[in-house]
Amino acid sequence: MKTHHDLDAWQLGIKLAEEVYEKTRGFPREEAYGLVSQMRRAAVSVPTNIAEGAGRETTKDYRRFLIIARGSLGELETLIFIASNVGMLSANDREALLNHRKKTARTLQGLIRSLKI
Repeated sequence: MKTHHDLDAWQLGIKLAEEVYEKTRGFPREEAYGLVSQMRRAAVSVPTNIAEGAGRETTKDYRRFLIIARGSLGELETLIFIASNVGMLSANDREALLNHRKKTARTLQGLIRSLKI
């Protein structure tokens, strides 16, 4: 039986969250409850919503949680730009995170499209 662990979108979401944790370790201490917290919560929200949706009874509920995960990717993108614009994230780290976010978003969108309701 397949689970959310088998989904490419979930696997990419896990890797994205790990990458966000890694890239935010060097942020200033005073941002622990600001950008660091927000970026990490948005990133973690992606695979957790995919997993929660996969555990729901109906396709409609599943799809709704996938759409929430997609919204979290948009939130994360905005936070990445803010962190970069204020000098907390290097251009290279910004591009790495944005590329990973984009790949996750494409895969997630394919999953959403596959769930016709």
